[in-house]
Amino acid sequence: MIGNFIADHIKGNQFTHLDPKIQQGIILHRQIDTYTDAHEITRISKRRLHKRYGLFAGIVIDIFYDHYLAKNWNDYSAIPLKIYVNSVYNLVNSYKEILPEKTIQMIPYMVKYNWLYNYKYKEGIKSVLEGMNKRTNNKGQIDLAINDLRILDQDIEKDFKLFFDDLQIFSHQKIKELQLQNTHS
Repeated sequence: MIGNFIADHIKGNQFTHLDPKIQQGIILHRQIDTYTDAHEITRISKRRLHKRYGLFAGIVIDIFYDHYLAKNWNDYSAIPLKIYVNSVYNLVNSYKEILPEKTIQMIPYMVKYNWLYNYKYKEGIKSVLEGMNKRTNNKGQIDLAINDLRILDQDIEKDFKLFFDDLQIFSHQKIKELQLQNTHS
């Protein structure tokens, strides 16, 4: 989980000094990103969006899919979302000594504004989109995507559910492969 959590803040292969399980999480995160970007359903979702987002459409869809995962959490996990989110925050805080600087800077805001839990709500997604828009200097007008979410809600949620079924199968297979590689290393 830690590897998955920090993967976006790790450049290239600058993680070989970390615990093998954390390395697996980073690799898995990257494989999931590649799979997601190439998946036909994700591409359909991106095409549904307003053209103004351009190259940022993938980021918008990732955020929307995070929303539908949180919103439909009970369909995918027996652990209530609030309990799961708090366990993630606790876990991340317990690994601070190995986290990249960008991750460390982000954690207080994530916890204070309870990002992971608030993905469940459109207002939470609106805040995430606004923050992303600031970080990209308004290049993609990502903050306007909340309107697309409201208009396309049912269609993109259907896309997400179909995609997530495939993603779970892909992820389970990749985890097995990574564990097998680790036992042979």
